[in-house]
Amino acid sequence: MKQLLSLRVLFIAVFASMLGLGIVVPLLPYYADTLGATGIGIGLIFSGFALSRAVFMPLIGRYSDRRGRKYFILIGLGLFTILSLTYIFAQSVAELTLIRIAHGFASAMVVPVAMAYVADLSPAGKEGICLGTFNTSLFLGLGCGPLIGGAILDAVGIEYVFLLMGCLSFVSFLVCLAYLPEGKKSLRISSSILAAAGSICMRPILFFRIMNAYANGTFMVFLPVIATFAMGLSAFETGVIISSSILTTGLLQRYFGNLADRFSKTNLIAGGSLVVSISLIAIPFSSGFFGLFVLSFILGVGSAVAIPASTAVVAIAGRSYGQGACMGAFNTAMSVGMVTAPLMSGYVMDLLNIRAAFEIAGFISLLSVILFVLMARSAGIDGYRSETKQ
Repeated sequence: MKQLLSLRVLFIAVFASMLGLGIVVPLLPYYADTLGATGIGIGLIFSGFALSRAVFMPLIGRYSDRRGRKYFILIGLGLFTILSLTYIFAQSVAELTLIRIAHGFASAMVVPVAMAYVADLSPAGKEGICLGTFNTSLFLGLGCGPLIGGAILDAVGIEYVFLLMGCLSFVSFLVCLAYLPEGKKSLRISSSILAAAGSICMRPILFFRIMNAYANGTFMVFLPVIATFAMGLSAFETGVIISSSILTTGLLQRYFGNLADRFSKTNLIAGGSLVVSISLIAIPFSSGFFGLFVLSFILGVGSAVAIPASTAVVAIAGRSYGQGACMGAFNTAMSVGMVTAPLMSGYVMDLLNIRAAFEIAGFISLLSVILFVLMARSAGIDGYRSETKQ
């Protein structure tokens, strides 16, 4: 009963906090443009958030193995609430970048630690469906956000978008404070970030997560640019397109998580990544709202196929190396991709054009699928079990 309560509280809290982030993130390119940001400027604003997460997530994940999960989750949600309001007062690209860096630090205390909490509760052989169910809350929150944020921006202005983000973060804080029990501390006091990241089963998964985040980061950050400035779509229409991708990923997490427990994780990750890559390449060739909507939906299916299988491998490794350390490394890999995507694609956009940013990112992602398959087969991740520490 206590286990079920913990899962429900985490589901609700993560959904609400991710809804807040989802509301504002797709609209940041518009806000940055009003502050005079170039393509590289937009990239810096997004990369600041991801870079901060990359630096702090492994450390926070490891400490949560030793000191418990609830403490870090509450601090992160409290900072979410405060920082949401500071966006309103940003007067320059530099100030907005600093706020994003601080927000990234707060985020490092929430999602990876909550994932480690869920992994603690996952029975052996059910890692895919347990993490897939949890990931549903994350993606549904992010997916509903752009719809709400786009509608609010068109109706009353972006200041109210930031206020709503703060309110949702505060609700998450109160839910966790009142109802979330403290999770068990890891018995592996010597859990090591380097040992987790360097283990043979984790290396291909971390590579996948970097490249998956690079592809999806390009999509999230620059789709509003191509949709608005190249195709003349409204903020709400852009929100619908982005939401179609994220909601599709979220709604299919549990289904593909179940498949990840039964079939080849390598094949699921590679197949999903292939779909994402092709969708990204095709985006510049679409002809407006309907074309972008369909491609975004297909891209969301690709992510839904790949992500539960990868998190299942991480949860299995976490039994040997510490769930916090492994989930911290996994989410740090995501942040590395999210740092790289806005900077590289922003540079390509300034050097060539917005179409080239999508095409080049898609081809790089396509090449990474081949490398992942070679690494995964060498590591034998489909046969990996935590009892066989490698």
